[in-house]
Amino acid sequence: MKKFLIPILQLLFLTSFGQAAKHPLIFNKPAPGFFDGALLGNGAMGVVVTTRPDAIVLYFGHNNVWDIRLAEEHKEELKDFNYVFNKVKQISDTLTNLSDDPWYNQYNQMSGDNYRKKYPRPFPCGSVLLGFDGREVQLLGHTLDISNGLCTVRLLADHKELELRIFTEMQHDVLQMKLVDKAGLPQPNIFERIRVMPDPSTPAEFPAYAVKEDLPEGELSFSQVLPSADNRENKAFKLHVKVNQPLEKTSRTNWNGNKEEMKTLEAALLKKDNFSAQVLLLEGKEDVVIKQATGKTFIPDFNTTFEKNVTVWNEYWSKSSVQLSDKFLEELWYRNLYFFNCAAKDGAVCPGLFANWSYNNIGTAWHGDYHMNYNTQQPFWMTFSSNHLEKNLPYVNLIESLMPVSRKWAKEYYGLPGAYFPHSAYPVNMTMNPYPVPDWGWEVCETPWAVQGLWWHYLYSGDTAFLRNRAYEPIKAAVEFLAAYMKRPDAHGGDRWADKDYHIFPTIPPELYGLRPGFKYNYDCSVDLTLTKFVFNAFKEATGILKIHEPLLADVDEILAHFPAYPTARSAQYGYVYVSVPGEHDKVVYNVPNALITVFPGEDHGLHSDDTTMQRLKNTYYNQQSEGGNALVFMNLQAARIGMLDIERFKRQVQYALLPDGTATDVVMQVHGRYNDQTDYMYMAHMGIWFENFALPVVINECLMQSYDGVIRLFPNWRTDGRFTNLRAAGAFLVSAQQVNGRVGKINILSEKGNELRVMVPWKKGALVNGKRITTSMLILKTSPGQVITLSENI
Repeated sequence: MKKFLIPILQLLFLTSFGQAAKHPLIFNKPAPGFFDGALLGNGAMGVVVTTRPDAIVLYFGHNNVWDIRLAEEHKEELKDFNYVFNKVKQISDTLTNLSDDPWYNQYNQMSGDNYRKKYPRPFPCGSVLLGFDGREVQLLGHTLDISNGLCTVRLLADHKELELRIFTEMQHDVLQMKLVDKAGLPQPNIFERIRVMPDPSTPAEFPAYAVKEDLPEGELSFSQVLPSADNRENKAFKLHVKVNQPLEKTSRTNWNGNKEEMKTLEAALLKKDNFSAQVLLLEGKEDVVIKQATGKTFIPDFNTTFEKNVTVWNEYWSKSSVQLSDKFLEELWYRNLYFFNCAAKDGAVCPGLFANWSYNNIGTAWHGDYHMNYNTQQPFWMTFSSNHLEKNLPYVNLIESLMPVSRKWAKEYYGLPGAYFPHSAYPVNMTMNPYPVPDWGWEVCETPWAVQGLWWHYLYSGDTAFLRNRAYEPIKAAVEFLAAYMKRPDAHGGDRWADKDYHIFPTIPPELYGLRPGFKYNYDCSVDLTLTKFVFNAFKEATGILKIHEPLLADVDEILAHFPAYPTARSAQYGYVYVSVPGEHDKVVYNVPNALITVFPGEDHGLHSDDTTMQRLKNTYYNQQSEGGNALVFMNLQAARIGMLDIERFKRQVQYALLPDGTATDVVMQVHGRYNDQTDYMYMAHMGIWFENFALPVVINECLMQSYDGVIRLFPNWRTDGRFTNLRAAGAFLVSAQQVNGRVGKINILSEKGNELRVMVPWKKGALVNGKRITTSMLILKTSPGQVITLSENI
C-alpha cells in the first residue's frame, strides 16, 4: 500500500502546480505604467516589473519599510468618551448635522488633526532602471508565470529573441535577473546603462540618502534613514544593485547640444559579457542597515536559487487546488492566490491597504494603514477555506501588536476593562488611538471584528494550543469591553429604552451616517449586533474547550438573554428586509454591504436558517444597493452564503474592476450614495494595489463548499462542472469533491483532529460511507485524527 502513496501525492502536487501554470499573465507590448507591470514578491519585499520601449524599470517596496513618524497631539484636549458623549447629548436634535454645532465642529476638526498628517505611511524603496538602445533592441512584452513567480521580459536583438528572466527569492529580499535565449542559455549583454533612483516622494525634511558607487565591482546603492518621531529609534533601508561586470560613467550630447554627464547612481554597461544582476533590499534599525555588508556576500547562483523558489511555490500550491469548467473563475482563483503569497507572510509586517508595492504616492492613500472595519480583515478571509492557515498569521501578529494600545484606549478613554480596537492603526508604537474622531472612531463593531479572525483560525485548524496561547486573551479582552459597554446605564433601561435589552449605544454603522444629532442611527447597528453575538458565542465555546472558569460568562449570558433584534424595514417592492440600523429606510445605498452582514461575517444567518428568515434574506439580497468600493468580495460572498450568487453577474463585476496587472481594484458602481454623476468611477484604481481584493478566491470556495456552521455543504452555489482538492472546512477537515453534469461524485474527507463530522448528503437516495450504506440526509460521524472518510452515491 505504501509504495502507491508517494505517486498519488505527487500527482495531486503536480496537478495543483500545473493548474497554476495554465494562468500566466501575458503582455504583448510595452507595459510602462505601474499598474501594467508584473507583480513579484516574497511576502515581505514587493517588486513591480514595468517595461518601456527603451528600458525595464523595477519598483521596490517592502511591508516592513514605513515612514514611522507619528503624530500624537491633543491628548489632553481629547478628554474622554464620557466628556464627549455628554457634550453631544446636549446638542439639539433639530440640527441637520452635528458639525452645525460650533463646539462639535471644532472638536471634530481637532480630533482628526493627527490623521491629517501624511505620515505614518508605507515608504517606497526606490527603483532600478535597465536602459537599452531602441534602435538595436526591441521590447516585445513580458510574461509572468504565477506557478513559480518568474517574470520573463521578451526582447528582440539582432533578429534573435532574448529573455530577461526575473524573480524574487522567496526566502531573502533579493531580486535576481539573468539574460538568456529561449532555451535558457546565457547571452551577452544588450543593456547600455543602469540607474538606481530613490523615491521622488522622499520628504525634504528627511536626512539625505547616502550613496555608494563601486563601479569596478559593478555596484550601485543608496541607503535612506527613516527617522522616528524623536530620532531615538530610527529605521533605514538600503537598495543595492550588483551587476556581473564593471560599470563606467559616460557622457552624451543632449537635445540642446550640451554635454551631459551621467548623474549619481547611474552608470554605463560597456562590456558584452553574459549579463546577470541582483538587487538586494536591506531594512531594519538604522545602525544595523547602514553597517550591514553587501556586495559579493549576497550573490547566489541564479539557477540554484530559482530551483529553491520552485520548491517553495510547489509547497504553496500543493495545499489546495480547483479545476473549474469556468476558466475565468479558475484563473481568478489561482492568480489571486499568487498575489497573496507575494504580498504577505509570517515574520513580515502585516500588509496595509496596498500591500508591499508602492512608488511615489501610489500605495499611500489613507496612510496605506489598517482600517479595522473590513479592509484589514477581508484579504485574510480566503486563508481558511483555501487551506492556507499560515497566511493568516500576519493578521494574528497584527492583532497581538495592537493589544497594548487597544487596552490602553479602553481604560483611559472609555474607563472600561478589556480592549477597544481602533478604527485605523499603523505598524508603529502607538500610545493612543490614531483616529479618535467621534464618527468612524466610535464604530463599536471594529472590536469584535478585530478578533473574529483569531477564532476562525482555531475553528478551521482545531489547534487548541493556538486557541490557548494566541487567540483566547484578545477574544476575552474584546468581550470584556463589549459586555461592559452594553451594561452601561446609558445602554440599558432608563428613559431611552422601553425594553429590558442591553443595547450597543452609541455606535456608528460602517461608512454611513457618522454621528447624528440626537444619536439617530447610532445604536444597535446590524454589524455591531451580529459580530458581538459572534464573539460572545466564540468566547463561551473557547472557555469550554480550554476548561477555564470565567466569571465574565455570567455577563455574557445575561446580555445574550436580553439581546436586541436585528433591524428591519418594509420594502414596497420586496417585502420585509434587513437594514443596517433601526429607523433606516429600505432604499439606502451602502458602501459596506451592511444589510446582509448577519450572513457574513456575522454567520448568524445562512443556508441553515429557517424558511421565514431565508425569505427575508432573499428579499434583502434583491433589495440591497451598493455604491461599489467595498462590495467586490464582500457583497458577492454574502450572496454565495445564501445560495443566491449570480455567477455571471459576479464575473462581469470582476472584469469591470480588473487592472492590466491582473489585480482587481475598488470601483464605483452607482450614485445616490456618496457619489454623484460627475464622480470618476475609477478614482480608486490608481491609489495602489488593493490587497483586500486578493480575497476573491473565497467567493469561489463558498460556491463549491460551505462549512461555517459545522455542516459541510457541497456545491451550494455551483451549477456547472468543477472539482476541488483539500479545501478546508470548519472542524479541521480537508475536503475533496467534484461535480459533473450537475451530479456530485465521490467525496474524500481527511479529519485532521478527529472532530465530529457533519455532511449534508448531496444524493437523494443516501450515500455509501466507507462502504457502509446510509439513507439519512445528513451524515453525522465521530472521526479519529488522520481518518479518511469516503462518500459515494448510494445507487
